[in-house]
Amino acid sequence: MKLLSHLSPDGEGLPEPADERRLALGFGAWQEALAPTQGDPALDAARRWSTTPRGKRLLRSIFGNSPFLSDAAVKEWAFLTRLVEEGADPLFVEIADAIELPADLGEDTAALMRRLRVAKRRVALVAAVAELVGAWSLDQQTAALSRFADGALGAALRHLLRQAVTGGSIGLASIDEPERDSGLIVLGVGKLGGYELNYSSDIDLILLYDPTRARISTRDGIQSLFVRMARDLGRILDERTSDGYVFRTDLRLRPDPGSTPLTLSVAAALAYYESVGQNWERAALIKARTVAGDRVAGQHFLRELEPFIWRKNLDFAAIQDIHSIKRQINAYRGGGRIAVEGHDIKTGRGGIREIEFFAQTQQLIWGGRLRELRTGSTCEALRRLASTGRIYPATAAELIDNYRFLRRLEHRLQMVEDAQTHMLPPDPAGIARIGVFLGYPQTDAFVADLLRHLSSVERHYAELFEQAPSLSGPGNLVFTGVEDDAETLRTLSWLGFAEPATVAALVRSWHHGRLRATRSQRAREILTELVPQLLRIFGATPHPDTALLRFDQFLSRLPAGVQLFSLFHANPGLLELVAEIMAGAPRLAEQLAQRPALLDAVLTEGFFAPPPGPNAFAADLGQVLGGARDYEETLDALRRWAGERRFQVGVQLLRRALDGRQAGEVLADIAETALTALLPTVEAEFARRHGRVQGSMFAAIGMGRLGSREMTLASDLDLILIYDVPPGSETSDGPHPLPVASYYARLTQRLIGAITAPTAEGRLYEVDMRLRPSGASGPIASNLAGFARYQRESAWTWEHMALTRARPVGGDPALCVQIADAIGAVLGAKRDARRLLVDVADMRRRIADENPRPTRWDLKNRRGGLIDLEFIVQYLVLREAASSPQLLCRSTEQALRALGAAGVLPPQAQQELLDALALLRQVHALLTLLRGGLSEEEALSEVDAATLARCAGGVDFARLDADITAAAGRVRGWYRRLIEKPARRAARQIAEHTGDSAG
Repeated sequence: MKLLSHLSPDGEGLPEPADERRLALGFGAWQEALAPTQGDPALDAARRWSTTPRGKRLLRSIFGNSPFLSDAAVKEWAFLTRLVEEGADPLFVEIADAIELPADLGEDTAALMRRLRVAKRRVALVAAVAELVGAWSLDQQTAALSRFADGALGAALRHLLRQAVTGGSIGLASIDEPERDSGLIVLGVGKLGGYELNYSSDIDLILLYDPTRARISTRDGIQSLFVRMARDLGRILDERTSDGYVFRTDLRLRPDPGSTPLTLSVAAALAYYESVGQNWERAALIKARTVAGDRVAGQHFLRELEPFIWRKNLDFAAIQDIHSIKRQINAYRGGGRIAVEGHDIKTGRGGIREIEFFAQTQQLIWGGRLRELRTGSTCEALRRLASTGRIYPATAAELIDNYRFLRRLEHRLQMVEDAQTHMLPPDPAGIARIGVFLGYPQTDAFVADLLRHLSSVERHYAELFEQAPSLSGPGNLVFTGVEDDAETLRTLSWLGFAEPATVAALVRSWHHGRLRATRSQRAREILTELVPQLLRIFGATPHPDTALLRFDQFLSRLPAGVQLFSLFHANPGLLELVAEIMAGAPRLAEQLAQRPALLDAVLTEGFFAPPPGPNAFAADLGQVLGGARDYEETLDALRRWAGERRFQVGVQLLRRALDGRQAGEVLADIAETALTALLPTVEAEFARRHGRVQGSMFAAIGMGRLGSREMTLASDLDLILIYDVPPGSETSDGPHPLPVASYYARLTQRLIGAITAPTAEGRLYEVDMRLRPSGASGPIASNLAGFARYQRESAWTWEHMALTRARPVGGDPALCVQIADAIGAVLGAKRDARRLLVDVADMRRRIADENPRPTRWDLKNRRGGLIDLEFIVQYLVLREAASSPQLLCRSTEQALRALGAAGVLPPQAQQELLDALALLRQVHALLTLLRGGLSEEEALSEVDAATLARCAGGVDFARLDADITAAAGRVRGWYRRLIEKPARRAARQIAEHTGDSAG
């Protein structure tokens, strides 16, 4: 019994059985397997060794601790007998040599899969038993597992290449050696690359192809062929059959796995690493080696990759980013106790990952200059770091000892059920069992040793970059690699994110450089420093997940990120504002996405102060336009100024520094200031070609919400353009003169274009001119006399209702006075009260017929909404203005107050309508932040509803909804009392009067 010869006669040193039930089941199955035939030499040999004290002790160690090894031992009793008699080394070499044999055995895929699975089961038995009895060291065990993985990959790949030759898809340099010069490269990374494969490990692979070496004849092209081959390779190794599996394969360490095919060209891979490769990828590639396929091409690729992995010169920012690999993990400096139950010995505190990162970060920093540090083995890297003076020899020795202990424990955990686990059992009984399997009869001794090793790793790891600030915050924030870090997910959840895995994937995508903003190395380095603070800030918003998704959309629109990330890094308050916008104001978020430079305005003095009045706006805009060199620059500067001011209003509305009424007035002032500045600019530009009409005047009337100073962020400009010329004027006096009517029609078109044309800075406003005389069929610009005559003689009642909110908003001051007088004269004329009442009610019915089922969030059209309220006011103003001209106030609120003061409205009606107006305007203004105004759906999203309630000052959304419903009910009640019911009576009276007259 060569394998057991070094043990004492009773097998002392082998683990005791931890589970008596498993032990009994194992021996029962063993006896049953050996029972069938007497006189069989193989069975006799198995019975002989298994009944010796050392043999029994080995089987007790297997059966009492590992169901997986028990099953393998029973299935492979004959092989186990050879293993015990001949030893581990010759049997493993026999298996490996058979797998590595390049000759074509003529087997189909099913036969190959069975051969590989049987071989894997035997290798697993050899590796486990040899390590259990002390015949193999940890290094021998991991090296054997890695060699077998190489061989299995090679066998599967040779089979697939031969299949492709048979199918006419590829030509090979040698059918006997299919991998040679095939152009297909299989790189092993991670533990496979470092010859450190653990007992139940996945194998991390990167598949590449060199189109200059591959001889492809398929119509699908080279990439399609090799992607299919990658899938088939994974299936041959991964798929579980009755014989088990070979290895789980993981291709996610390839460049940007979320957006790239399974197999990439070497050119594409090199371009990725040179442009957006990250430092964690450099760390992963330290262990990269060619494990199968075209080894010459693979070695050439790795040589090409050396400048990316091993940089000779590192600037401070690059070193900081390497440090971030470590600093993203929350390194406790001796505080608190590690909970043994359920601890992850790979990624948890003091675990294997910390030892690997310790070595890799130092290799990345120094390996560019010291070639001897370029090794894939973790323990060898620590030795070389010590020999070159980069770490203390005692540190290296201690970490290597910790590493070996934790890797042995990892293997024992995985041997139990052949599961890729790194998690200690969650209960004391489970801890006791794994301790026994590791050779600790006493649980306390095992726990003490475990804690000693974990604490040692933790201490060295925490001291590694002691001066570097943490990038972890309240817990791990690790976004390297392609897998979710469990501690990071817990941290994200603690920060407030409902979908931590989605957040982690999003942040990883930024680091992959998928966005233009994160494509440069410097942008990613700053982002690495920024991410913990960013996540903390976004996590504190009312809706963290939604806010972060909108922030990602914002980033996706940016052409570059360095400037913005630097701005955030230097101004945390700015980042807090952006998070608040992303969480609660999609309209502002969209504006930021289109114009990130809006954030510059936030940093200017007075951004959060109450907006100034019209005079200050005019002075500010005058300074801005003073630097414009030509017409186009003037239009862009005007758009920037107005956009920044509107953004300021939106932010203050979001933060409740302005209410809906105040915001509406400021937005109207911004629009009026812009129009006042734009009109003479457009006139001057137009005059260069067409001259001027001497003695003429030109002005704009603001209608709708511009006129009443009740604008929202979604409002367009309702305009009527008026001109006045001296008697006898016929044409303009420019190089290309135009008749007066054509001149002002063209000038108006030019003005509308100047407002609405999308320049590099976007549009200034949308313009609606349907309220001009005769609507769409009327002239685009009206002369003053024609406008006044139309309003006196031809206008419909609804046009006079609209006129109650009209006022001049820009142009020649003298003409503005005349326009105001003309409007006042029209509105102050005596009216037939019954006809007015019927017309108003009829107009409201027409609007309702056009929108028969408004949603409750359509605050204009819903019953009891803003239209009902405004119609009440406009009707009463038109009815009473002839005797009470003080009622002509334009603003709905001011008109309500004037109507109450004049006794036209009873006090109860005035107060209820004022209260409803304030609430409806506030919510209407806020809805423009959420979704641009009207809702197409009956229900608001939970996020929008909560934001609406918070910004409107409601107790909660349900209360706000109830308040709106109650207010709308009161408005509707007054509308019925003041208009709807009286209108029906008036209509009957008119009809009766008409009938009497006809009789």
